[in-house]
Amino acid sequence: MYLHLGKNTTVDTDDIVAILDMDNLTISARSRGFLRQAEERGAVITVAEDVPKSVVLCGSGGDFKVYITNISSKALAGRAKRLKDFSDYSLIDAGFFG
Repeated sequence: MYLHLGKNTTVDTDDIVAILDMDNLTISARSRGFLRQAEERGAVITVAEDVPKSVVLCGSGGDFKVYITNISSKALAGRAKRLKDFSDYSLIDAGFFG
């Protein structure tokens, strides 16, 4: 199944690793560093037409993309949960941290 992120952009729910709130994400120095490195690698895709509210981290085949969207993390998570069970996922398992 696919999740719409805005600006005619969809992602496969099988590739979603995390849906994160932008305000909470930018508090941590480690998270800001991750976003900065992703930007340097060209892995950040902005689909926000307004103020960014959330980040969707997607990974597939050892590659990852970071989508920045103006749809709230709560709304995206609610939509994703209706499509797929994410209870067994973690960033460490996906190889992004640790």
